[in-house]
Amino acid sequence: MILSVSGNGARETSGIGTDMKPETGLIIGKFLPPHLGHQYLVDFARAYVKHLTVLVCTLAAEPIPGELRFNWMREMFPDVDIRHHIDENPQEPHEHPDFWRIWRDSIMRHCPAADVLFASEKYGIPLAKVLNARFVPVDIGRSLVPVSGTRVRERPLENWRYLPPVVRSHFVKRVCVFGPESAGKTTLARDLALHFDTVYVHEYARHLLELKPTLCEASDIPLIARGQIAAEEALARQANRVLICDTDILTTVMWSEILFGGCPDWIREEAERRMYDLYIVLEPDCPWIDDKVRYQPDQAERLAFRDRCVRELETRGRPYILVGGSWEDRFEAARHAVSRLLDESDTPVSPLESISGGAS
Repeated sequence: MILSVSGNGARETSGIGTDMKPETGLIIGKFLPPHLGHQYLVDFARAYVKHLTVLVCTLAAEPIPGELRFNWMREMFPDVDIRHHIDENPQEPHEHPDFWRIWRDSIMRHCPAADVLFASEKYGIPLAKVLNARFVPVDIGRSLVPVSGTRVRERPLENWRYLPPVVRSHFVKRVCVFGPESAGKTTLARDLALHFDTVYVHEYARHLLELKPTLCEASDIPLIARGQIAAEEALARQANRVLICDTDILTTVMWSEILFGGCPDWIREEAERRMYDLYIVLEPDCPWIDDKVRYQPDQAERLAFRDRCVRELETRGRPYILVGGSWEDRFEAARHAVSRLLDESDTPVSPLESISGGAS
């Protein structure tokens, strides 16, 4: 550590001098998923050597796709040489008599030789030996950042504070507030986000269309879909365990069909691909409030749209609850359902469960 004295006499630390650092360092790991323990490991190594390589080792059968983990690490550490290792090597020394030779040759095919090997586990000792590198242990006891990839995978919400923002979007619970116009979706989404100390995604269509001098046109539908997806993915990184979404892309598909008789195929595909842990379908049993971006003032139309929402979800086997009644009833029913979701219990919300809050 280099110490210097500033003009006011205070001592300042400026890190390890570049000329004192080893030239090259290496970290290998699964990063299944990356967490703040890995963040500390990489930050430690970056401060220790001049040039750092991180080898993300993945297998095809692992629960989180290897390409996704590789891209997460590249985003987290843009100034580090991140490389992807996909060789299907044995995972434990007892699995093959030439375990260490196999790994040495495999690693050397993927990255340059390193002066130093960093690891938070004792496998680093024999691995450094076969790589002809010096082993530098980093928090072997996991006392500084007490978390592991296994713990995160098994109980992600309990270990939320150890997840980097880029990884949170993978584990966040997603709740979609769904249903007819003027049923209180935005109010409920905002109130749920406030209660659960998280963020909510607004209905992008409204914010786009309110700026237009004309009503919605077919050319607006792709803009609405892209905006809704982008808003959701951006805010998923800021969410606290649960992300509340005021509508989704399936809603975009339905309105495109109602207004224009069809929908672009890529939006349909996105609607099928994007999944939510719970839909909260709102009954249209509250007063209609007119504005320039709403189309169905007739109560029969609103009820028909509600029925279509339920049908679309049931056809796809997606979990939902049906909520109606007073504002207090709606909020309490929705709050209870989201609380159950965050409990990480083994009892999921039934797709056919209905909480009407007194609504018919």
